[in-house]
Amino acid sequence: MNKVEQLKREKDSLDIIKDLERFAREGWESISDDDVQRLKWYGLFLRTPTPGLFMIRVRIPGGLTDASQIHTLGEISKNFGNGVIDITTRQQIQLRGLKIEDTPQVFELMDNVGLTSIQTGQDNVRNIMGCPVAGLNPKEVLDASSVLMDLNRHIQGNRTFTDLPRKFNVMISGCADNCHHAETQDLALIPAERKDSLGERKGFNVLVGGKLGSGGYRIASPLDVFVTQEEVVEVCSELILTYRDNGSREIRTQNRLAFLIDEWGEERFRRELEMRLGRSLDRAGTDLRNNETSKHIGIYRQKQSSMNYIGIRIVVGRISAEKLIGLAEVAEQYGNGEIRLSPAQTMIIPNVADGILGEALEHPLLKEFLYYPSGVSQDLVSCVGNDYCHLATIETKSRAVEVAIKLEKTLKDTVPISMHWSGCPASCGNHLIADIGLLGKRIKVGKEVVDGVDIFMGGRTGKHPKQAIKILENVPCDILPNVLEQIIPFHTREKMHPIKGMKKSKNKNKVGASKSRKVEIDRVPFVVNGVSTN
Repeated sequence: MNKVEQLKREKDSLDIIKDLERFAREGWESISDDDVQRLKWYGLFLRTPTPGLFMIRVRIPGGLTDASQIHTLGEISKNFGNGVIDITTRQQIQLRGLKIEDTPQVFELMDNVGLTSIQTGQDNVRNIMGCPVAGLNPKEVLDASSVLMDLNRHIQGNRTFTDLPRKFNVMISGCADNCHHAETQDLALIPAERKDSLGERKGFNVLVGGKLGSGGYRIASPLDVFVTQEEVVEVCSELILTYRDNGSREIRTQNRLAFLIDEWGEERFRRELEMRLGRSLDRAGTDLRNNETSKHIGIYRQKQSSMNYIGIRIVVGRISAEKLIGLAEVAEQYGNGEIRLSPAQTMIIPNVADGILGEALEHPLLKEFLYYPSGVSQDLVSCVGNDYCHLATIETKSRAVEVAIKLEKTLKDTVPISMHWSGCPASCGNHLIADIGLLGKRIKVGKEVVDGVDIFMGGRTGKHPKQAIKILENVPCDILPNVLEQIIPFHTREKMHPIKGMKKSKNKNKVGASKSRKVEIDRVPFVVNGVSTN
């Protein structure tokens, strides 16, 4: 039995909350190694690069939040942390530089606005992802936000789901535009339609066993199951518990659902799930996703009359607390206070009326955080990097921006591409699903050890998923822009992703054309330790 399984047998990890006040009185050095692990059940992470300081990962189901919550997180970061906030690829928010002495007060402030960090780490169902423009997008197949919230409420704080063999990632979306990396999830529900004796029904097809990280990218398998919105909570719950009761608990790098699916096969797993439910499940319907991918960046019409949403790019997901609070105020002033976070590290301000849209776009923060980013910056994603994460081998966020700036200046006519950085094989930057994926490492050049990367190309998710292929190894970061300049023109997205019958997107619901407003990425701000590069 591995160490984490041993500590779970000794004590239910949710009980660690009872010790928080004592930890706050006695200080971080009084916390045992086992209790440091248990604190992850409440989203509290003691990071090796910052001794004595904690990161809190806040649960934001579906990326759906509001100005009051965002304002509170910004104030917590300013008053108790280091003023730096990260928006993650799971639609969460991470606060850094917090002391254990302050965590009881921080938790109270979060609770006052309906926020929690529970079950955002270790062997739990992590933040449930959803389409960030659910209920807004005129093209969506169905609005899945209510069933997503139902499932989250069922799992959050429920000890039935807090002793899984490993972490468990879930995504539920009715978006046809593949705005999520569904194929990387342990469990993903994608929009579908089934026609049978009951008529035409819209619901979800079920994918299982996707993952990144240890062992690489495993593309989630179709389970050949169709579920209606009314069935989601029951079926997903029993599916997760099937994994809980049958997944391996030995070598942690081989404990994900993917390994159980590989061992059993999809048919046996489906039979086991049906036995637990006590009934047969409908076979999969027609996948209603299209061949396009949208990051919901830009200005788009909503299904609500005379309303628009503005999707702005938070470059590599990092922003100062002051700027985050400012954007919350923009959402209140020009929208109705709602804010949405996307897996592409985009912040979306919905419900901006036609009559004030022009005024909103003149706000200084919307000129700083662009809604019309250019080619490379449009889908530039990065993990945290080694300034905060002990697993990362190199600093990723600032390097990602530096490389993008240079590429934007030399490759101005390049079509939009996705460029994702991961600082280690855990793949938190999702580098294996990008047009260009960069995996950080330390390499030897002559007698000197320097930051370097392996370069991957051609990854994608959606209806035609594909794992990126490694094309170069041990490229020093200092020469990386020059190397990519030679590669990118000959590896456009169309060449990397030839799909028969794919039609070029015309973005019919998008307001305005970005071609006339092309900008250089060096106009995009980037925050390091709370200081903007602007």
